[in-house]
Amino acid sequence: MNIAWFITRRIAFAKSRSFSGFIIGIAITAVALSVAVMIITTATVNGFQNEISRKIFGFWGHIHMSKFTMNMSYDDQVPTTIHQAFYPALDTVPGIKHIQVYAQKPGIIKTDSEIEGIVLKGVATDFDWSFFREYMVEGNVLTLSDTAKSNSIILSQTTAKRLRLSTGDGLAIYFVQNPPLVRKFTISGIYKTGLEEYDEKYALIDIKHIQKLNGWEDDQVGGFEVFLDRMEDLPYFSNLVYYEIAGQDLQSLNIREINPNIFEWLELQDMNEQVILGLMLLVAIINMITALLILILERTNMIGILKALGASDWTVRKIFLFNAAYIVGWGLLTGNLLGLGICFLQLKFGFITLPEESYYLSVAPIDINWITVFTINAGTMVICLFALILPSYLATTINPIKAIRFK
Repeated sequence: MNIAWFITRRIAFAKSRSFSGFIIGIAITAVALSVAVMIITTATVNGFQNEISRKIFGFWGHIHMSKFTMNMSYDDQVPTTIHQAFYPALDTVPGIKHIQVYAQKPGIIKTDSEIEGIVLKGVATDFDWSFFREYMVEGNVLTLSDTAKSNSIILSQTTAKRLRLSTGDGLAIYFVQNPPLVRKFTISGIYKTGLEEYDEKYALIDIKHIQKLNGWEDDQVGGFEVFLDRMEDLPYFSNLVYYEIAGQDLQSLNIREINPNIFEWLELQDMNEQVILGLMLLVAIINMITALLILILERTNMIGILKALGASDWTVRKIFLFNAAYIVGWGLLTGNLLGLGICFLQLKFGFITLPEESYYLSVAPIDINWITVFTINAGTMVICLFALILPSYLATTINPIKAIRFK
């Protein structure tokens, strides 16, 4: 029989508990809360980063190809032809989901009482509407054809509210060029992604309008948007498109290079996550050390008797390390139930809300990574027990004669 494990069970499951029982309960609670907070933190940060990235990539695609130009305005001044070796065959490459054309042009919306600047994004029949259908709050997406030109427009909810417009309303858009031009559109739909940088700027129209306004041919566009199956493949496909597909006439940029501010902000969340994990782990370790020291102090008389009967120092230390493992084990079990329970409740009911204008999301997102959950559990167990090896040495320094007399 393993004497250390036998004594550990007698101590752990004793019906009558002294002050140490209260301390052990606090230690288990501290470990449970720390683990729960770590699980919730990682699930929230992962969900936040993934959801914001999905929105950005869904709106703009992962990689853009367009003509080399030093002009950083919203107006596509240098068109490129759609007759490219990669179009539309690029979407047959494994890992590439879709490729589509686009063009953009700034304009000014004028109603009877309001005026608003806007950037028009021209799209064609190859446009993938799956993303926008998810975020349509009113009306429908554009219905486009290769022959007839559509006079419909999709506005963001932000722009529609400011201009007091709704689906079915007409509006006029003025274009500052030589000579100045105006076009009339009918609102077919209103979208809301929650990305204010995009919602307050962009509207979608038929690309034929931009081609006509810019004096382009029917086979000329502003550029190409490439969508990937997996965001993790972005570095690989960015290099592939840049070096092997775009050629000498086109420049290739991924959305991280085009809009680095949002992604830098998202990456800052990793640092916040690491700080929280470190603090929670520190709290668990401190409480575990405190509980272990109190347990050793209370069991001083027992330690003296065991050593007087010939128990080795390592056997005595194992008793308290086994007790520590018991505490950590119960803390992990309770913490997982609490943390994962809150995460699943949030996924189901979305009771934790956020100000969308600040966080781009109205509900706190959750993305549970089971590998991360396993790492948190294994790491907490190993680190806590390793940190308790030195404090457990205190039990071996106790003099048996003095310990037996200890009351």
